[in-house]
Amino acid sequence: MAYSLFKRLLFRPAIVGLWRPWVEGGENVPESGPALMASNHISAGDTLMLPAMIRRRMVFPAKAEAFHGKDPKSRVVAWFLKAVGMHPMDRSGGRASAESLVEVSDVLGHGDLLGIYPEGTRSPDGRLYKGKTGVARLALHSGAPVIPVAMINSQLVKGPLGIPLMRKPGIRIGRPLDFSEYRGRDNERDVLRWITDRIMAAIAELSGQEYVDVYGTSVKAGNFTPEQLATKVLARPGLNTPKPPAAVSPAPNED
Repeated sequence: MAYSLFKRLLFRPAIVGLWRPWVEGGENVPESGPALMASNHISAGDTLMLPAMIRRRMVFPAKAEAFHGKDPKSRVVAWFLKAVGMHPMDRSGGRASAESLVEVSDVLGHGDLLGIYPEGTRSPDGRLYKGKTGVARLALHSGAPVIPVAMINSQLVKGPLGIPLMRKPGIRIGRPLDFSEYRGRDNERDVLRWITDRIMAAIAELSGQEYVDVYGTSVKAGNFTPEQLATKVLARPGLNTPKPPAAVSPAPNED
């Protein structure tokens, strides 16, 4: 109820009126059933614009810390996230993150759309960075198709009276990707990496972004110089990653 009210009465009218975004490929979002909406991440406005501009309800996981604020502003944010059905996502790594990922997948189990940013962070410079394998784990665990999404020109700029604006922003939605042939193999590193790279390649094709084969979080941490990053630019994600063989069914017994 709260999600529909916020979307129809507040966010969609405001976004359409202020930003005037265009949408291509809306027909690629299934009318019903679970799906992963895997998108690039350019600005904070992405998380508002994408759900507002598609017909169906879509939920993004939010960082777990946002649900436990103690000051008044943080409490309002936590209330809003819970009201619109956001799920907390632990990003500390290890078992905690893995368990959190399974909880987030409940959205797919209920037949809804789940938005995810495979890069794990906003792009530090507008380029596309290496995807983390959580998106592949979710796809294999749930069996849901993955819908690649490209946010275009969604950088926020200050407008009159400090109102955040976007200049000719758009959303380009690709055809669903099916990885059902690898179902049940969500513990195989080569399978997870290949699927993730395939998803990132589809996003890159839609967005036209230059691809850098390192994690955006590492770049933000200052682990690379511009010269080092220049050597990590690839023509596309997964350029030298071979496709893993599909599981071989056991031969029938011959008695």
